Amino acid sequence: MKFALTNYRALVTGGSKGIGEATVRQFLELGAEVIFTARGAAAIEALETELAERFPERVKGFVADAASVADVQRVRDFVAERWGALDVLVNNAGMNIRKATADYTPEEYARVMDTNLHSAFRLSVATLELLKASDHASIINVASVAGGMDVGTGSPYGMSKAAMMQLSRNLAVEWAPHGIRVNTVSPWFTETPLTQGLLSNGEKMSNVLRRTPLGRVARADEMASVIAFLAMPAASYITGQNINVDGGMTAQAM
Repeated sequence: MKFALTNYRALVTGGSKGIGEATVRQFLELGAEVIFTARGAAAIEALETELAERFPERVKGFVADAASVADVQRVRDFVAERWGALDVLVNNAGMNIRKATADYTPEEYARVMDTNLHSAFRLSVATLELLKASDHASIINVASVAGGMDVGTGSPYGMSKAAMMQLSRNLAVEWAPHGIRVNTVSPWFTETPLTQGLLSNGEKMSNVLRRTPLGRVARADEMASVIAFLAMPAASYITGQNINVDGGMTAQAM
């Protein structure tokens, strides 16, 4: 049972596609109950309907914008009413606007930071009492290797992910007395709707592959596997860490 999530109660933001969807699927396969959030009602309904056939009573979608303060509170209240406690929080909701730093409007900058960083801060704080009610609580924040180096994603995105890593370190220390572990997973380029446009560019794809010792981009389920492991009892002594899931990219100097 060290490598399972049987009867765990997990909340996954940005759970209707990409890494979030893969995480929802893996958590269910491993025995967890899952609430997942996203902005699109149609996408949530389609995924919930599909998954409910295999995992009846164990999956529920919830329409919410992670960047909205009001929606964060609605999500928190929904989890409290449904479960009364929370074992795993996966802050995965994210977005990007790729452009030169000086070209960002104040609204675009705020949207990236609110979605990627402030949502994780607000939801972690909002669910603290629910996490404290668990005997094996953990938070996994999905950041990016862009938080540690320039990989051409735009400075606000990189800033938000770097700050997310530091948030994780601080919370890991501050909330350790409550038995709450906090870690970060940092993907390199992964096949998701967020990266589809960039990876469809032959020159950019070639640059990515040239930087990656394993010679390919990642699949979303490969990220989900690391997220799931960090939530398991097998990872019970891991906290305050950032794991680069990057095919060896950050290990390659030349």
